[in-house]
Amino acid sequence: MKLLIKNGTLVLPEGERKADLLIENGKIVSVADKIDEKCRTLDVSGKYVLPGLIDIHVHLREPGFEGKEDIESGSKAAVKGGFTQICCMPNTNPVCDNAVVAKYILARASEVGLCKVHPIGAITKGEKGETLSDIGKMKSVGVVALSDDGRSVMNSYIMRLAMEYANDFDLKCLCHCEDANLADGGVVNEGYNSTVAGLKGIPRAAEDIMIAREISLSESLGIPVHICHVSTWSGVEIIRSAKARGVKVTAETCPHYFTLTDDIITTYDTFTKVNPPVREQRDVDEIIRGLQDGTIDCIVTDHAPHSLKDKQVEYNSAAFGISGIETSLALGYTYLVKTGKLSISELVALMSGRPAAILGLEGGELKVGASADVTVVDFDKSYVIDGSEFVSKGKNTPFNGYKVNGVVEYTIVDGEIKYSN
Repeated sequence: MKLLIKNGTLVLPEGERKADLLIENGKIVSVADKIDEKCRTLDVSGKYVLPGLIDIHVHLREPGFEGKEDIESGSKAAVKGGFTQICCMPNTNPVCDNAVVAKYILARASEVGLCKVHPIGAITKGEKGETLSDIGKMKSVGVVALSDDGRSVMNSYIMRLAMEYANDFDLKCLCHCEDANLADGGVVNEGYNSTVAGLKGIPRAAEDIMIAREISLSESLGIPVHICHVSTWSGVEIIRSAKARGVKVTAETCPHYFTLTDDIITTYDTFTKVNPPVREQRDVDEIIRGLQDGTIDCIVTDHAPHSLKDKQVEYNSAAFGISGIETSLALGYTYLVKTGKLSISELVALMSGRPAAILGLEGGELKVGASADVTVVDFDKSYVIDGSEFVSKGKNTPFNGYKVNGVVEYTIVDGEIKYSN
């Protein structure tokens, strides 16, 4: 089967270029100024043609929490958001800490047949931080990384063993960095607004201490490590310093950390409750600087859908998390590209090329011979975010009412159109 994408602006490894792109049998077979071919043709004049977006940090909830999300609804949300590949965290029920659960996720994703779904295995059994999971067996069936996301492995010796064992199987540990003792049940950023709102705060130090520990282990062992959802200015500084010393550390952040401050918590809207919490303007500014100078390697969503019953409760009792996979690209474009902080090519690298490189995934570039994973976007088109219209089961977004630019027109996976606006 052939598919011709004509008259778009392609974001290529060497930069932007107005050109046509021809797909055949699931592969990109030609990129040229003008291609004439008798086949199905998409005229995408005025639109951008991107390598399929890749999100290495999502929660699909299945198995066990299908009331919040399942692999089908999460995959539908992903392709609507322009994502052709997603990596799902293991905090399911049962936890993805063994080959059986990993194989189930892969089988369900294959049945759904939308985006490519890569399971992430738990570092420790049950994510309890006590005993290593069956890392080798999970690797053999297709997990692409390890994480106890939602929890730090508090025992530093266990974490060391995990990094060494994971490295033996060419896997990285993706680390949720939070000292649970120091966080001590907090629900928002510790600061002026937590005091005003009367809500228990989580200090920056709870995140920074664990970032520093993971970096120290990485540096002493010579083993790569990845830091999840960075939210603090000081955490960015720690990572920047480590990179300057040659430490094999990579890092990610999410749209809510470069767009929002904790001013939003004074509304007591539980859709603003997320872990780590949104912080202050200094943190926002430094995270953007980290994206600009390469300290932060990629943008993820930490897509964390919840049912309304999980959120429509008192703030302290509400679940942490934001449903973000349908709005990530538009928020990135609106707050980073339209404001002149990044170019479109830089944003695409943060959302496609670099995530692929971090986990060794195929994809992230539009080039001849590559799998035809393609996202077509109209950045001139604007819309107002309305969580009630999400295809995800999770309607929990703090961005309701925000006007953004960037509408996904097509999401193409292995040459097949999986989403059309």
